[in-house]
Amino acid sequence: MNDRQNSLTRSTLLLTAVGLVAQLLAFFYRVCLSRLVGAETMGLYQLIMPVYSIFLSIAVTGLTVAISSLTASYDALGQHAAVRRILTLGFRGLVLLWMPIAMAVVLFSGPIASLLLGDERTRLGLMLLLPVLLLTGVENLTKHHFYGMGEVRLPAAVELGEQFVRTAAVLGLVWFFLPEDPSVTVALIVLGMLISEVFSSSSLTLLRKRRERGRTYGREERPVTGLASQMARVAIPVAATALLGNLMASANSILIPRKLMAVGLTESEAMSQFGVVFGMTVPLLNLPSAFIGALCLAIVPRLSQCQAKKRERECREKISKAILAASVIVLPATAFLVTLGPDLGELLFQNETVGDHLLPLAVGVVLGSYESVLASVLNGIGKQIWSAAVSLLCGALQLVFTVTGRGLDGFLIGLIVTSALGVLLRYLLIARRTGLRLNFFQAFSAPALGALLSGLCVHLLYMAMGQQNSPMAVTLFCCTAIGLFLYLVTLWMMDVHPLQLFHLTRRRVSRSARSTTRRTENG
Repeated sequence: MNDRQNSLTRSTLLLTAVGLVAQLLAFFYRVCLSRLVGAETMGLYQLIMPVYSIFLSIAVTGLTVAISSLTASYDALGQHAAVRRILTLGFRGLVLLWMPIAMAVVLFSGPIASLLLGDERTRLGLMLLLPVLLLTGVENLTKHHFYGMGEVRLPAAVELGEQFVRTAAVLGLVWFFLPEDPSVTVALIVLGMLISEVFSSSSLTLLRKRRERGRTYGREERPVTGLASQMARVAIPVAATALLGNLMASANSILIPRKLMAVGLTESEAMSQFGVVFGMTVPLLNLPSAFIGALCLAIVPRLSQCQAKKRERECREKISKAILAASVIVLPATAFLVTLGPDLGELLFQNETVGDHLLPLAVGVVLGSYESVLASVLNGIGKQIWSAAVSLLCGALQLVFTVTGRGLDGFLIGLIVTSALGVLLRYLLIARRTGLRLNFFQAFSAPALGALLSGLCVHLLYMAMGQQNSPMAVTLFCCTAIGLFLYLVTLWMMDVHPLQLFHLTRRRVSRSARSTTRRTENG
């Protein structure tokens, strides 16, 4: 079996395994943190994270996509000197973009905290985000340099180690000091993030230098010119999209507590509800995102390689496989979380309101998973501007829904409508560019029906076992096992075989090989 043809599968599986462990660890970290600091402090922490996302979109996001795709293209063509030059240019761009951000935050941290975020207590946390941003940039650029060359084991191991360090550092600092001032607590959380970024950025840098030691670049290679302009053409649309999208998301985050206060909640109650929804309920629903994140990381360089070598059919196969994989994994996992979410949320977070708004948020999270995959596909085939246009349109519509709605209702309705629109538009653009013709029954309908059936059965089983006062651990194990069995059986009855998903390429290669052998023998 050809290694290149199965690289997407192996990379996705490895990143998924590591991402799942990291996601579970991050979820455990969030549960412990929410119990230590409470809903109001979690709300304050959630206020500064959109600002951090804005900083990342300006300084990091576009460069990571550019490094991943261009590294994959030039590495496939054997231009190793260009590969090394791309990373150097990325580091220079990171520093140039980080410096004005740092100056702006240092000079205007007070107005940003009090006027834009609406709470002076976020100021200290904002200041500490600056070194976190720079080290995160170094980590992500180096990580995507590895991904572009098809190396996922080293960055995956470092990512897992980073999550362990972050969990220990943040929980250790908060537990040891346990300050009464929420602003100091938020600052301690960011300080723990800084410690984990020191670990990950330094580890990846040392691994990269060790990997490059003894290797020679540039011999018997034609010099490649215009790398900076190529990086700019990829990075600028992605960065602009991420920036405007995060600005709109930040506006939503700032508006939601104010909309809640407009319907009669106090400032503390509004911040607590905001913290519950975005600090507890959404992370619970985002547990399956470990697979989606791994898939998005793996598919961009693979599609870039296909585009560089003009392999259109292979490109379409990888896209179809990615969409099917997303459906098979995300839909049943979300159905399970919706069924057991209220009790799981109360058990884990010790907050009975975690189950509120669970269903509309779950629909939005599922659609958002498809959006992420399709956006990565557009980035991989070099259509970043198309993806940017869709993101800006959907972000603007979401903001309109939030502004005109009452309380959380406008945000929730907008989340579903704009996510569905984003999925539709991105699919149409991909089909136009690649000639993709997706089997919608196999890719969407069959997994959705299987997830719905298994979710309903799990719900009935959970209620029955609850009435018998069965231990929670036994109940969860039985529900998970039976739900998974019913899901797989339902897919099998509809002639969809998810267990063969990761052997799709193997089957096609072997058939082709057998056909070639027969022709040779007959000749």
